[in-house]
Amino acid sequence: MSDVRMNEKFIHVTLAEEPVEVHCLYPQTVDFLASYRSTKEQQEVEDPIRVEVQPEELETEQIKSDRERELEGLPKHIWPKEYLEQLAVYRHIADEIPKRNVILFHGSVIAVDGEGYLFTAVSGTGKSTHTRLWRKYFGDRAEMINDDKPLIRIEEGKVLAYGTPWDGKHHLSTNKAVPLKAICFLDRGVENEIHQIDPMEKYPMLLQQIYRPKTAEGLTCTMHLIDLLMKETKFYHLHCNMDIEAAEVAWNGMH
Repeated sequence: MSDVRMNEKFIHVTLAEEPVEVHCLYPQTVDFLASYRSTKEQQEVEDPIRVEVQPEELETEQIKSDRERELEGLPKHIWPKEYLEQLAVYRHIADEIPKRNVILFHGSVIAVDGEGYLFTAVSGTGKSTHTRLWRKYFGDRAEMINDDKPLIRIEEGKVLAYGTPWDGKHHLSTNKAVPLKAICFLDRGVENEIHQIDPMEKYPMLLQQIYRPKTAEGLTCTMHLIDLLMKETKFYHLHCNMDIEAAEVAWNGMH
């Protein structure tokens, strides 16, 4: 991989209102990030998050993927190096951005009438299927913000959800922010039922669904933001089937 930097490029992007400067190994990563490219004014902001992925990190991302797929009972899959770089870029950002009051959340965010609802669950439960029902039920009133890995900015009295390029296999996202009205833990059920919960009821799953940085400083910031998130946001538990009624029940319960 000695010539891997032949295609190196810089790109300036803005994610959750934070400037990020990425030194890319592959031009495909530049293309992947292009819809979040910073304006000239945004590029002039001081103290950006600087990301430079090293070639050996691609192998690390492949190993992580192998382990995750094994836990899910899936066969190993050899990913293109460009895709592995995109994962590594986001990992760098997720390690640093909690210091700026932002966390990476594994979930699907949909907005209705400009307000966001985040659905989270273990992989394969049907987050994307459920938000598809919302789009069908609400039509033009609904907009996908991010279908896999949104960023969440958490401050006193304000929680915002942001789109990112890391938007799942269906590539559903929008480069915008919406106030986050609720977080909903989803599981499958025969009947559709929703109720508000104390977030401590789902604290272990909450920890699993939020990226935890490797550094002590980043982890400390993340834990503080989780505490603040539980204070500033309403939490719900939804048992649902795959019928369109599930979207109606969820909406009525949270709205």
